[in-house]
Amino acid sequence: MKLSKMLFKSLRETPSDIELESHKIMIKSSLIHQAGSGIYSYLPLAWKSLRKIEQIIREEIDNVGGQELRMPVIQPKSLWDKSGRSISMGQELFNLNDRRQKPFVLAPTHEELLTSIVKEMIYSYKSLPQLIYQMQTKLRDEPRPRGGLLRVREFIMKDAYSFDLNKDGLDESYENLSNAYMNIYNRCGLEVIKIEADSGAIGGKDSHEFVAISDAGEDKIVICNNCNYSANSEKASFSKKQYTIDSNLENQEFPTPGIKTIASLCKFAKVESYQTIKAMFYNSKDELICAVIRGDYEINELKLARAIGDPNIKPASNELLKKHDIPAGSASPLGKSIKVIADDSLLKANNYIAGANKEGYHIKNVNIGEDFTASIIEDISQIPDNAQCSKCNKDLSFKKAIEVGHIFKLGTIYSEKFDANYLDINGKSKTIEMGCYGIGTGRLLAAVIEQNHDKNGPIFPKSISPYDLIISPIKYENKIIKEYSDKIYDLLKSNKFDIVLDDRKESPGVKFSDADLLGFPIRLIISEKLIEQNMIEIKLRNSEESIKIENKKLIDYLKK
Repeated sequence: MKLSKMLFKSLRETPSDIELESHKIMIKSSLIHQAGSGIYSYLPLAWKSLRKIEQIIREEIDNVGGQELRMPVIQPKSLWDKSGRSISMGQELFNLNDRRQKPFVLAPTHEELLTSIVKEMIYSYKSLPQLIYQMQTKLRDEPRPRGGLLRVREFIMKDAYSFDLNKDGLDESYENLSNAYMNIYNRCGLEVIKIEADSGAIGGKDSHEFVAISDAGEDKIVICNNCNYSANSEKASFSKKQYTIDSNLENQEFPTPGIKTIASLCKFAKVESYQTIKAMFYNSKDELICAVIRGDYEINELKLARAIGDPNIKPASNELLKKHDIPAGSASPLGKSIKVIADDSLLKANNYIAGANKEGYHIKNVNIGEDFTASIIEDISQIPDNAQCSKCNKDLSFKKAIEVGHIFKLGTIYSEKFDANYLDINGKSKTIEMGCYGIGTGRLLAAVIEQNHDKNGPIFPKSISPYDLIISPIKYENKIIKEYSDKIYDLLKSNKFDIVLDDRKESPGVKFSDADLLGFPIRLIISEKLIEQNMIEIKLRNSEESIKIENKKLIDYLKK
């Protein structure tokens, strides 16, 4: 490829509102072009890199038994109504009607459709397990697209789905895909860690994210450097401090005029925050839910939603609170016939102060199990900044990271809804166990650039670089240099190297700057002096140094 013919334009300046380095680099080096908020064209250089990423993914998924297909982006909305995700996906789901006013969606993922296909294709245990995947466009109406390809409305994703006989089979498929993912990232030159994660709108019991540590990330992850425990902060557990538990004392109501917050209550009553109970109220399917937690912690609404089994919980309205006579600032579950979800921190102390459900009053010596009961007691708390590991009690650290893959044990969530069953060896109908596994290829490319760049541009790993190398002749317009450069160009092409020749009439400074901006692993420099010496200069993109070698040794050197 001659650089003069490439769809390439180097930018010296980038728009001031671009914050992330990968976004700046991809704009400056003509990798992407923005069509609208969160909507990008992949220009030829990016597309070559993405095709290499896709091939790496394809090879690794095929190695664990994957079969590739292609499903449509546009799908009948009835499929999504059946799974319930036409509601749970909320406004992220693109909806449209055809000319006959029949409703459709633009798929953000493909669990519903593929489960329907498997239902029609699989009848017997003899046909299981199955691992099906695709590389396909996905669409999500992101509320805040940002960071170039890190959060967009339209993107390419490899989504894979496993179908197994039982939970043991699902566990095996899950582990196989997890290992395949690590191979993919290693081959793409990306350093990642695997962490526990929340399943979100996809659903399922267990899930893990693969994340690249980066200041550009919008995920906050938790890491224990002692025992290697790691998790997304939305999912992370931690060791909650145990306080001395004395005998339960009798309740004492006392006035707290004007007290509306835990902080003001602690100051007024001269107690520590761990001696109080915080109550928050939510609406779940039009039912009032009271979530209670020790006053030194905060409620994690994602954990709460998972505990309740309702991803669409929302804060209770004033109308709903009035209906149940819940006074702001003095509320608690005491004396109320409502569903209570309690954080397990309440089991690590006793004789708390809680709201009296009476305006301007609180009650001392409140105890869970005695003064009120909870239908669910589990971890629903946000992880604090100074938390200790729940596994080893050592300090946890927080880092920012980019999610580059997510895998889920779906179980039977979708197979039950779509009647995806099989007959076992005894002729008994059983429900198929499912898993799903996603990688966004554009996001992966952006993450690679975030981890592999300098002030001059990207430093592409060889495996996903758009081209193997660039030839940068000084004064290509000189006949001798042109003939020599073209000869080297043809020689390399005949040896199966993918090359760019900078044939432009530009200064050495511009050529070298653009070579760095393109980020290919190797630059070959040709000058009149080097030609006289029968030498060629080689500079690796990830090194400040260059070397000179004889022309006859060039091919062997590059192949090594």
